Amino acid sequence: MSTPKFAVKAQSFHTELKRRVNTYFEEQRKKPTGNFNLYFKAIGFGVALVAVYVHLVFFTPALWLGIAESLVLGGLIAAIGFNVMHDGAHGSFSTNKVVNMMAAFSLNMLGGSSFMWNFKHNIIHHAYTNIDGVDDDIDIQPWLRMSSTQKKYKLHKYQHYYFWFLYSLLYILWIFVMDYQKYFKQKIGNMPLKKMEVKDHVVFWSFKFIHLIIFVGIPIYFAGFTAWLVGFLVTTLFAGLVISIVFQLAHTVEHTHFPMPSEEDGRLADEWAIHQLKTTANFATRNKLISMLVGGLNFQVEHHLFPKISHVHYPAISRIIKQTCREFNVEYIEYPKMRMAIASHVAYLRDMGRG
Repeated sequence: MSTPKFAVKAQSFHTELKRRVNTYFEEQRKKPTGNFNLYFKAIGFGVALVAVYVHLVFFTPALWLGIAESLVLGGLIAAIGFNVMHDGAHGSFSTNKVVNMMAAFSLNMLGGSSFMWNFKHNIIHHAYTNIDGVDDDIDIQPWLRMSSTQKKYKLHKYQHYYFWFLYSLLYILWIFVMDYQKYFKQKIGNMPLKKMEVKDHVVFWSFKFIHLIIFVGIPIYFAGFTAWLVGFLVTTLFAGLVISIVFQLAHTVEHTHFPMPSEEDGRLADEWAIHQLKTTANFATRNKLISMLVGGLNFQVEHHLFPKISHVHYPAISRIIKQTCREFNVEYIEYPKMRMAIASHVAYLRDMGRG
């Protein structure tokens, strides 16, 4: 399908919203990027990951402790992705471009590709959220039916039961399968991939090799194949489940929309900002522990409206966004508890599976 176009409104909700948020930062004399708390958290997660890795690989703990540490390692991988890589890739981690690049590069060290992520997430997903045929995040066919516009198969009747297993496979498939599919096809879904320069090819292959050495070669050499396999599977499956749940709760719940452009002119009914509000949901925003661990991605509405603002500012600007939504009569989707959002996601998958 061709790239959809958003409606243009005379009285733009987005223009007024940006004005109010910009005024907030000017009045508070704050920069929209990260602060000391974020940098301290990033260093803490990084040091913890190295410490757990070293103990697992070079000290080979007992089975029960090794499994527990592997779960922690998986959680730390997800936390670094949420807090460091994600902000860095959006250019909101720091005012320094080099620091942002280094933060985004953490994905390469963890086995992914920052080049692929930038195009898939920053460009496609953030621009065309929940649009079937464009947003690759809701294209899990034929295994899951994430939108009413997608074909329904018999197995989808049970997708609200087996999705947990599929979600756990995300990270391992991401680093060993999906990145390579995008690389060789030079496409993400139906969207042609941005042309890769020589340096992009070098970074892609060199860091894939480095990741294999660090997370496969060295552990097998020092801990043995069986111990590595158990630990690696526990780590990657847990990381995949956490990453999947956090991102899916943001867009595939009962109250979010899945708009499609007009067949006549390819236009969507709403302007971009309202489209983001209709397709995005928050969860557990008053839970400071969850907010800290998931890098503010439970404030997904704020993130989608202002992706270049660091997540450390989301609680403050959420009040501005809610007030503006009330004045413009725009729905602001939010689940008070994480368990409520999970229940809504399960219910949504059940509804999609039943057609």
